[in-house]
Amino acid sequence: MRLSDFWRLMEDEFGSGYAHVLADDLVLTDLGGRTASGALAAGERPKRVWLSICEAQDVPEARRLGRDIKPRA
Repeated sequence: MRLSDFWRLMEDEFGSGYAHVLADDLVLTDLGGRTASGALAAGERPKRVWLSICEAQDVPEARRLGRDIKPRA
């Protein structure tokens, strides 16, 4: 997963404003007690950070892959 995909998923799930607040403030124990922003800055894979946020925020399995995006014609 690219970092841009991480942020798209975050903004789709939590909204563009709250996604960044959540990334900066939510402490994720399974990522060493770091925030998502801290974990990403430390080199953690975006997919692992995303899945950690999903667990912490009880994002349903059906929404963890994000919304379907139609291919451009």
